[in-house]
Amino acid sequence: MEPSIFTRIINGEIPCHKIYEDDRVIAFLDVHPQTPGHTLLVPKQQIDELWDVDDDTYHYLWTVAKRLAPHIRDTMGTPRVSVVVMGFGVPHTHIHLIPTHSEDDVKRPQDLDSPIDHDRLATVAATLRVDD
Repeated sequence: MEPSIFTRIINGEIPCHKIYEDDRVIAFLDVHPQTPGHTLLVPKQQIDELWDVDDDTYHYLWTVAKRLAPHIRDTMGTPRVSVVVMGFGVPHTHIHLIPTHSEDDVKRPQDLDSPIDHDRLATVAATLRVDD
């Protein structure tokens, strides 16, 4: 299997705006956020579909998501953090944690053609960073 872009990020080949990392998962900002603070939670083991990860990894991902979501919500000042798992785009299991004010925030398609604002992402990541 060819390394996914997420595996390349995990291996340090591609930079990211990381907000959390431990020995099993990494969480970093989406470079084309639907809203500021849009975070991707990714297991370090590359497995294409969420339903194919082992039970322990599956439960661990959701445990970390449950820990990060309230922090993202409170820090970004939104009433909710929506969770999206689509399984498309990158062949590596990942969970989207999207700070939301309304359903429209998650219904709006990502603008994948816009330039990446690394300065803004770095500022948001510094605000959201969680130390273990």
